[in-house]
Amino acid sequence: MDIGIDLGTANVLVHVKGKGIVLREPSVVAKDVNTGRILAVGEEARQMLGRTPSHIQAIRPLRDGVIADFEVTEAMLSYFIKKVMKDRSWWSSIVKPKPHVTICVPAEITSVEERAVKDAAKLAGARDVGIVEEPMAAAIGAGLPIDGPSGSMVVDIGGGTTDVAVISLGGIVVSQSLRVAGNKMDEAIVRYIRRVYNLMIGERTAEEIKIKIGSAYKLEQELAMEIRGRDLINGLPKTVKITSEEIREALSEPVGAIVEAVKAVLEKTPPELSADIIDRGIILTGGGALLRGFEKLLSEVTGVPAIVADDPLSCVAIGTGARLRI
Repeated sequence: MDIGIDLGTANVLVHVKGKGIVLREPSVVAKDVNTGRILAVGEEARQMLGRTPSHIQAIRPLRDGVIADFEVTEAMLSYFIKKVMKDRSWWSSIVKPKPHVTICVPAEITSVEERAVKDAAKLAGARDVGIVEEPMAAAIGAGLPIDGPSGSMVVDIGGGTTDVAVISLGGIVVSQSLRVAGNKMDEAIVRYIRRVYNLMIGERTAEEIKIKIGSAYKLEQELAMEIRGRDLINGLPKTVKITSEEIREALSEPVGAIVEAVKAVLEKTPPELSADIIDRGIILTGGGALLRGFEKLLSEVTGVPAIVADDPLSCVAIGTGARLRI
């Protein structure tokens, strides 16, 4: 069996050859700190974030697109690989063959970080491990013509990293990997709410705010929502109403950093490829591409059309699947 894994900081997507994407789960593991036993993985573990007793930890084992906790990452990969291999034939279930695995990594990952990914996958049950760079996988998944002589630009905004790349003739011509993405946006919202309202909110609440009313560009009709958290002055539960304008202000720093990275890559792009990018536009993939108005902001700042891919959340996994062994 050939398996492609989009090993994201926020979510893991698994693509099985001939079947497409068969698994989509949060990159979260819950474990008992006293015994080290894994209690839950994926969505079940994500539900525990910010709600566990002292002896249980809900952990995100990947940080900024790379492995932060090797053992927990290995356990998570092992769980996901076993889960997708349950549908094998009766003969395969007897001989238990190890799968060939291709894993997606950020464009500017170090050799040490890449080795950690390969080792974790092998210990989790992979026979051999191939590596594909995220912007390349995103471009393939978005349907860009990467093998021709024309240039394509992709901006993949994930949970831990943003990868910006110009691709031509099947390779990356110019790229930049930025450790600012969805998680940094959530952290910016937490800081803003704490500073302005003296209210402490959790990671899950911050993500919910980003999804429901977050934006990078002025909206035609601004949004608002009520949020609940802990008052930092008296320690009691408190509810406040926030608006999309406030969240846009909170997100200005991480969004600005991504825009600057895109400008930096455009400045390094050869002129002939720049002309192709103006014609084709900048393609946005990853969960961060769904932030309201981000493509408008990018178009306004760069002067190049920006387009959100058809299924931005799945592009990297689809592209990784396309790179599986033939």
